[in-house]
Amino acid sequence: MSFRHLPVRRVHPSAVVFLALASVAAGTACKKNDGQTAAGGYVQGQVGAAGNGAAAMPGVAAGGAPAAGGAAPYASAGSPAAAGTAGPPPGGPVAQRLDAAAAAAVQPILSGLVKENVQAGAKPVGEALVGNFSQGQTLDLPIQLQPNKCYTVIATGLPPVTEVNVQLQLMTVIPGMSPVLAVDQDTGATAVLGKKSACYRWSFGVIPASGKIVVQVMGGSGLVAAQAYEK
Repeated sequence: MSFRHLPVRRVHPSAVVFLALASVAAGTACKKNDGQTAAGGYVQGQVGAAGNGAAAMPGVAAGGAPAAGGAAPYASAGSPAAAGTAGPPPGGPVAQRLDAAAAAAVQPILSGLVKENVQAGAKPVGEALVGNFSQGQTLDLPIQLQPNKCYTVIATGLPPVTEVNVQLQLMTVIPGMSPVLAVDQDTGATAVLGKKSACYRWSFGVIPASGKIVVQVMGGSGLVAAQAYEK
């Protein structure tokens, strides 16, 4: 009997790096950051098997039941999230994306939230996200996470918007896998992920990583703007 040697396929180094980052994120995302409670503006996400590529939120077991010691489950689609709970995982209908200049009414409100929620010296990173949302709709915005940089995301809506949720997700080379890195813990029309010194710090590895900010309206409808800040 003779054996044939099969050709060995080489894996591109960038694919190896991103697989490693995804593995690290998946292994740590189920842990709550020390000190990063609701007062800090976010909790770290929990990786789960979601069909739309979004990961599950902390405190939710299979079937939507509360996990032991965890937070309450998601509010059902079509109803605002209850106080202190996260909304359902993003991935639903997409909102209408607007040019930032076309929604100038939202920008002064967004700018007015910076002093209270963003560290001094932090700079806007990337473009602002502005959209016209119906309840349950989402929009996302790409962001490049730099090693040891700290990030705050502010999202706010005009009435009659009553509940806005924000997630930070890691983009990977694995199809359908976007681990949730952080989830805001605010309720109401304004959501802040990583308030001031509790900003989200990208500390996995020494190279930048591609992420995305996902904004979802879970109560009401109308204009919403979001902006990321980096320090």
